[in-house]
Formats: sequence, C-alpha cells, structure tokens
Amino acid sequence: MTLPTEPIGSIPRPSNLQKALAEHAEGRLAEAELRTLQERATADTLTRLEQLGCPVLVDGEQAKPSFATYPLTGLTTLDPNGAVIPFADGHARQLPCLTSGPFRYQVRAETYLRDALRHTDRPVKQAVIAPSALSLLYPGEPIEGYSREEFLRDLADEAETDIRGCLEAGAHSVQLDFTEGRMSLKLDPSGGVLDDFIALNNEVLGRFSDQERARIGVHTCPGGDHDSTHSLDVDYAGLLPRLFQLKAGNFYLQLASESDPERVLEIIAGQLRPEMRVFVGVTDPISATVETPEEVRDRVLLAARYIPVDQLGTCDDCGFSPFADDTSTSRDLAFAKIEARVLGTALASTALGL
Repeated sequence: MTLPTEPIGSIPRPSNLQKALAEHAEGRLAEAELRTLQERATADTLTRLEQLGCPVLVDGEQAKPSFATYPLTGLTTLDPNGAVIPFADGHARQLPCLTSGPFRYQVRAETYLRDALRHTDRPVKQAVIAPSALSLLYPGEPIEGYSREEFLRDLADEAETDIRGCLEAGAHSVQLDFTEGRMSLKLDPSGGVLDDFIALNNEVLGRFSDQERARIGVHTCPGGDHDSTHSLDVDYAGLLPRLFQLKAGNFYLQLASESDPERVLEIIAGQLRPEMRVFVGVTDPISATVETPEEVRDRVLLAARYIPVDQLGTCDDCGFSPFADDTSTSRDLAFAKIEARVLGTALASTALGL
C-alpha cells in the first residue's frame, strides 16, 4: 500500500495551442485544425504524466475552454452579461446567463474522457463542473415560461448524466469542481447560498449508489486564475463542515497555500466519516517556486497526524490553468510541481511504513 496521489485537472496548454486558440477565436483557424492540436496536446499531457510516474492521469483539460463552461460550448440561448467573479488582484471572470429554456448540456465531459482513453491504458480521472456552479447561469429576473425551479430540475438531470457518462465510459474517478463553495461565503456570510449549493449537489449525488459514490469526489479551493484567488481570505471553518455533508467518497482540498494548514487539518479531523478519503493539496499552483519532494513529504506527514493513512491521499491545490487563456504558469513548471508531488508522496509513504 502507498498513499494515493492524483492531479486536480487542468495543465497549461502548450504555446502552439495557445496561439491556435487565439487564431480560432479571431476566425483565422478552422475548427478541425484546432481539434488536431488539442488532441496532440492531450496525448503529450498523458505521456508526460506517465513518465513522471503518476498512478492516475488527467487529460489536462487541453480541449476545454474552461473547467466551468465546457457544457455551454455552442449554446445559443446565452447572454454574456452574467455573474461576475472578482479576483484578489483586480481582474474578473464573467459567466454568461441563460435567456430561455430548456437548459441542456451541449458538450459532456465523457467526450474528453473517451478521447483521453484512446491515448493511454492507465487510470484516467475526469473532472466535471458541479451543478452548483452552473446554477449561477439563471438570471436574477425570472425567464418567461421557464422558472428557476424548472431550470434546476433540468440542471440536476444534465449533471447526473454528465457524471454517469464518465463512470460508464471507464473513468477511474469523477471529480466535481466546486470552487464556488468558498466564494459563496464571501457573497453571503450567513451561509444560505452555500446551503443551497450543497442541497443541489446532493440532489445529484444522491442518485448514485454507494459503490458509484466511492468513485466520485469533490474538489474545493479558493479559485486560481492568473496567479490570483477569489476567496483565500474566507475562513475554511465556514466551509468544511458543510462541504463534508456532500454525498461523495473523495474530497480534494486545497491546503498547501493555507497560512495555517494545521488548523485546517484539525477541522478536517473533526468532520471525517469512515467512508471518506481526503486528498490534501501539497503543491501550490499559484507559487512560482517548485516544492521539493522533502517539503511535500513533510506536508503529508503533518496531515497524517490528523487523518488516518487509509483515508489520506495527496493532490495539487488546484488546476494549473482552469481557463484556457491563463498563461501565468508555464507548462514545464506545472509538470515539475506534479513530479514533486509524486516523489514526495512516495517518500511520505515510506516514512509511514506503507
């Protein structure tokens, strides 16, 4: 037995793909040419992760426009002026909002997974967007003929299909990206919005069996875009007790960038259930400094003081490039940090006698 270790999802796109994305957006590159470059980048990502000894692979989201908006690609019933997500450095991301119903995913994560599985026989994890994030698409004013309640029912059905498709296609695990959880406490310190998010996600997760939920996880972090976050200043203590109410078997938690990780580990220890595994973040994608394997080992050994080793795993704090146009972290830097995570987790496993 060794401690499991998994990436979160996105890895910076190679420079030729970044250039191609810009040219495609300007109408100077055909869709087929872009897809060819995305497939090559996916194959290269999987190969490099294999070479680093990663036991579980990801496609690096090389073909996704962003971790959050992939289901919307090609959807015509959208207004670009939706919810705004402000980041600490002053920049913002803006979601679109829905203009009419019914709501249907245009692209499913299963398509990315099947493309990845053509390039490897190793276990592949697939990230999907949590339904709570997409609930932000519904505007403040009701849509005529399509109520919020109808939208949420459609959204839950679509999210279930997205997850189930990945499980049936052979995903090692499926990870719901839930970065809006911590941010919600900034928007609504009372926790009402967070409670609504948890209820919606549990409506979907509750449709799966115990065996299926053992392969489903939830990732939370304070956001990561252009080397900035949207909610690192929000106390984890307000999020974690509610987060662990989610009906998932695995939890992927940003921890390396926390100012007081031991305090967070104490909170985690008080919330553990026997069926849960907690993957703690041991590398910080926002930092330009590559962690050493020894630093990673020490972070894991600290976590093992609070989390039983049979319920412990490691991960990166966040994806390295959740939005396709984010070039703040280089591709080589991301792989160097992933290598440190893999090696450091192995060192910790040895130190723990596993």
